[in-house]
Amino acid sequence: MGFKAFLIEQSDGKVSARFADMEEAQLDAGEVTIAVAYSSVNYKDALAATGAGRIIRRFPCIGGIDMAGTVVKSDSPAFKSGDEVIATSFDIGVAHHGGFAELARVPANWVLKLPAVLSLRDAMALGTAGFTAGLAVARMEHDGLQPAHGPVVVSGATGGVGSITVEILAKAGYEVHALTGKADAADYLRQLGAREVILRSSLDLAKIKALDKALWAGAVDNLGGDVLAWMASTMKQAGTIASIGLAASMELKTTVAPFILRGTSLLGIDSGYIGEPWRSGVWQHLANNWKPVQVISQAREITLDELPGIFDDFLQARIKGRVIVRVQP
Repeated sequence: MGFKAFLIEQSDGKVSARFADMEEAQLDAGEVTIAVAYSSVNYKDALAATGAGRIIRRFPCIGGIDMAGTVVKSDSPAFKSGDEVIATSFDIGVAHHGGFAELARVPANWVLKLPAVLSLRDAMALGTAGFTAGLAVARMEHDGLQPAHGPVVVSGATGGVGSITVEILAKAGYEVHALTGKADAADYLRQLGAREVILRSSLDLAKIKALDKALWAGAVDNLGGDVLAWMASTMKQAGTIASIGLAASMELKTTVAPFILRGTSLLGIDSGYIGEPWRSGVWQHLANNWKPVQVISQAREITLDELPGIFDDFLQARIKGRVIVRVQP
């Protein structure tokens, strides 16, 4: 069976990407073969496809860390032909052929059946970004966070993960404060449910105290670096921080004071390899009580052919919300 794929390659240390006609025999090993209906574009996908980040661990590799589609062949008793499924995370799109292709084959333990109340398209309006946001909220609540404890701040709030996090928290009854570098995004963030919008330019990140005024019961950080350090210094007693991303920096210059004197928890959110019961549990929340209908309804849809033209928008921080890729013609 022939299929079209967006293939990322490397030659003489230089990364390039192109559309290629491939055969099923060229797919990686796995028990479940999927006719991919939709994928999505994440910041990680843009880094991988352009070589702007060292994301791909095996060349050549079909890009796309997310996929949703229909099972066409299964060697696993957990799935049968015709099942609608989701596959995200693990090595997909970085060391195992991914979702930017009309056909994919992956290990069965990377696959979940699509929740009954969710469409394939809506699943990819969520994708890894939605799962990451949902996992952050689930982990924070497992740590004891409740709406009554006080406000929650979300950095990188206009991105895919940030937008979904803002809407999920608002739906769950939290007072959400959205931190962004985009002054023109305030109305969008309030529409998602943010009570307040904070501009990063209003923060003096050059003078972060070991302990500053206690503001937040919870914090979700997509940036790392000084923003995460500022969040740590401004947490309330027994506050919880979910560390999700490193869009600004991998470094964290802080002190132990927030963790010892205020009992702050710092949770690392690994959406890539975390297993059950977290994975299916979070997807059930996303399909039901946490469903971010605003983000889903406003998601931008492109075709597979349009994919190469979107990556620079991600790298230049011009993307708001989510981008879905319609894979099948």
